[in-house]
Formats: sequence, structure tokens, C-alpha cells
Amino acid sequence: MTSALDIAVVGATGSVGETLVQILEELSFPVATLHLLASMESAGSSVMFAGKKLKVREVDSFDFSQVKLVFFAASAAVSRSFAPKAHEAGCTVIDLSGALENAIALVPEANGQRIAELPQPALITSPCAGAVALAVALAPLKGLVQIERLQVNACLAVSAQGREGVSELARQTAELLNARPLEPRFFDRQMAFNLLAQVGAADEQGHTLVEQRLVGELRQLLEMPQLKISVTCIQVPVFFGDSFSVALQSTCPVDLQAVNDALDGADSIERVEPGDYPTPVGDAVGQDVVYVGRVRRGIDEAEQLNLWLTTDNVRKGAALNAVQVAQLLIKHMA
Repeated sequence: MTSALDIAVVGATGSVGETLVQILEELSFPVATLHLLASMESAGSSVMFAGKKLKVREVDSFDFSQVKLVFFAASAAVSRSFAPKAHEAGCTVIDLSGALENAIALVPEANGQRIAELPQPALITSPCAGAVALAVALAPLKGLVQIERLQVNACLAVSAQGREGVSELARQTAELLNARPLEPRFFDRQMAFNLLAQVGAADEQGHTLVEQRLVGELRQLLEMPQLKISVTCIQVPVFFGDSFSVALQSTCPVDLQAVNDALDGADSIERVEPGDYPTPVGDAVGQDVVYVGRVRRGIDEAEQLNLWLTTDNVRKGAALNAVQVAQLLIKHMA
């Protein structure tokens, strides 16, 4: 791969796609020509990059042989349709949908060393935002804590559902505050001032797709394929910023000071001191780190470690991780 790349972003008009383009500019990513792609409905709009308005074109008619790197920030259906074509055309693909079965999940802070294993052109998954946040926080603890089991309650912002989720929460909130009748549209029931006990449809066993994806990707990122993980994803009335309550069960007593030292020394982690705790709105939104707070052992179990995490799901959990993977790839190929 050359120092300056011709790049395409599929899904450039979505919240993740627009943030990805913004981060490419912020990080001075070596872009030669940037091609912005989307569905027919979004084609023709413009997105700012490096002081210029770039026109968004239809992905259906794009010739992927023009570029060397493609970010897929669209739906799983779009990735399944076009990512194989891009890869066959010689492009390295970084997909954010989780739709590509043969792609390797990467988070630089957790399993960045796997970049050396990848054939060229590479086929890479930038994991779901929850897996990214958990991997960033847990990777520094692998050598300190013998992790036997994880229990995770994931409080997911409505932006995980795209612009429709954000718009629906805003609309419902306005209707309720103005004493108007509420008619749920995007969500199947009231979202404003409420909690929904699952995110998306559940399978016959009661598990949703996002829960299954989080478990599978986290096992891959931590390189612990047999790790027992229990996860419940909850839709919360927050626009941006995911939060996680994590209970980690170890095979031996947890050294709390060593855990805090490891978190303090890790990249992309901001530990909040005891007596305080981070929140999505007050801390995480717009930031490039995972905030960790309420670090404590179990009430009755010295072998249990409890953590509270929060991070910007669109920025750190999605767009920034994808760009950081691309940076790591360029560094390795230099």
C-alpha cells in the first residue's frame, strides 16, 4: 500500500460514515482521492472534506478498481452485496457491519498484532461499538486477572440504530413534553423516558443479533474463544454514548491496585478516580477514549471485579476504530 491512498467510504451520508470522513481529516490520514458512496436515495448530496464539498455517488455503479481501501459504514445488506466485489477488485476492506464471515475483527489496543497475519488485500471487521469498548478496557487486564466469566449489561444509545433512532427519540421526547399523544414509529413502543429490554429482534433462544455479535467479536478480540460471556443489551433514551456494567469473575482474588495501574497505563482509557464516575453526556461524547469508573471488587467475592464503562459509540466505538485499523495497516506495510 502506498503512502497516499485512493479511498472509498460506503455509507458516507450516515452518522458513522460522516464521522469517519471527519476523522480521516482530523488525523491527516494519507488520502489521495476520496470517493463518497451511498444508496441511490442519498446520492447527489455533499459531505465536507479538507475544505471541499465532495459529491456523494451511487455505490451501485462505482468501479472499485479505482481505490485501494474501502470503508463500509452502511448496512449489513450493503456490505454483503458490495464488499466481496471491492475485495475481488484488489481493495482492502474494513467493514463495520459485521456481515463478512471471513473477516478478522481488529481493535488496535486489543489485538493489533494480528495485522501481521493478514493477506493482502485484507478483509477486516471493525467490531460493534460494544465489543470495541469492552476489548479496550479488558485487554490490559488479561495478564493480571484470570478471566473465567464475564457478565455485561450494555446500555446502548439510540444512535446505534442510525439517524432514524436519533430522530425517533427526539420526536417522541417533543411529543411527550408538549402533552401530545405518542405514536411509536421506528421503535415498537415508547422510547423517550423509557428503557427497552432488548435491542432488535430475538432468536428462539431469546438472544438478539447485537448480543450474539458482541459475544463472538469480544472472544475473538481477547483471543479467548471459550470465554463464558453473558450479555444483555438494553436500549436507553440517550442519543449518543454507550455505557456498560461489567462483572468479571476471576479464578483468584483480584489485586485492585494492579488493576488500576494497568488501566492507568493503557492506551485509549481514562480511569475516573473513586468517588466519581463517568457518564456518556458529561464525559464520553465527542471523545476518543473509553472511560472506566467504579472499579471495585465484589461485595462478597474477592475474585470478582466490577467496572463501569462509557464511550462515544459512533466516534470511538465505530468510526475512529476503523480509521485506527487502517493506520495500523499502513504502518505495518511501510
